[in-house]
Amino acid sequence: MEEIREFLVLEEDEGDRLDVYLANELGDMSRSYIQKIIKDKKVSVNTKIEKAKYLVKEDDKIIVEIPAPKLLEVTPQDIPIEIVYEDSDVLIVNKPQDMVVHPAPGNYDNTLVNAILYHCKDKLSSINGVIRPGIVHRIDKDTSGLLMIAKNNNAHNSLAQQLKDHSITREYEFICHGVVKEDKITVDKPIGRNPKDRLKMAVVKGGKRAVTHFEVIERYDNFTHMKATLETGRTHQIRVHALSINHPLLGDIVYGPKNTKFKLKGQTLHAKKLGFIHPTSKEYVEFDSKLSKYFEDIIAKIK
Repeated sequence: MEEIREFLVLEEDEGDRLDVYLANELGDMSRSYIQKIIKDKKVSVNTKIEKAKYLVKEDDKIIVEIPAPKLLEVTPQDIPIEIVYEDSDVLIVNKPQDMVVHPAPGNYDNTLVNAILYHCKDKLSSINGVIRPGIVHRIDKDTSGLLMIAKNNNAHNSLAQQLKDHSITREYEFICHGVVKEDKITVDKPIGRNPKDRLKMAVVKGGKRAVTHFEVIERYDNFTHMKATLETGRTHQIRVHALSINHPLLGDIVYGPKNTKFKLKGQTLHAKKLGFIHPTSKEYVEFDSKLSKYFEDIIAKIK
């Protein structure tokens, strides 16, 4: 069954293209998918069908008919994945950069979920439904590193509760712009949706509490190799907190400089360490992963 969504354009959004405006409002849908439903005449502005290039005006009333998700299109695919650990409860994978974690409207193929469906068959938690089976947490498409997958609902509930309690060890490594002077920095600043750009997060008053512990690994002429330990897990937390101390991540065109002298394909961010209480044994387990070749090659260039 299709979903009907209604929007009233605010003054601050006036002048945006219709597809851009809807991409900002419907944050989990790709712009190409939004352009498709506009082309299919599923979007009206003040009861009139408009094209994607239409420039929205203040007080425009936009109605979007979102087609029912084609869940059956989420199929197993034989995509190679690096398995760090596996038992009957959990699967730990080292996700490569440029791989989306789970399908979303307009993007049902070549995701980590497609890969683990092939590898695990029907042995995955069903708590998050067909689109995200076994997925307890996620990392960005351009972030590489460790992810835990729940293979049954008991494991999923245990891991999700640990995430909620902030008891899971999550350490990341990244390269940022500038030379960080302090050896260690703790950032405790609330994060929420950026009121000026809904595709971005920001440090905002009234946001959810977010705490990141930064530590310098090595300094270079114009960059710093850092470690970040998450105390909380907000969307884009490391990227937003790094920007808040004026050291945005190298390669992060959303929160940092769009142009650098390097040929980059995304932020230099790697989920390196993951630790938690095992759902069945109740013992603490911890996993480590090597940096991606992409990450190591960039370090070699900036040394």
